[in-house]
Amino acid sequence: MDVQLLIILALCAAAAFYLGRRVWQQFTAKNQAGCAKGCGGACGAALDVDALQRTIEARKSHA
Repeated sequence: MDVQLLIILALCAAAAFYLGRRVWQQFTAKNQAGCAKGCGGACGAALDVDALQRTIEARKSHA
């Protein structure tokens, strides 16, 4: 076999493995708490709006 053909076959096999793994992970992912990125909800679920409002008001009063 030609070396170029082996390289192309190896790249195609690697791409197929990568895509297959991504699809497999998508369907077997654990239930994550409301986060589309699958981060477990840490990016927005722990957001304390009241604490943010107090911080904003405190900074306004000091300015």
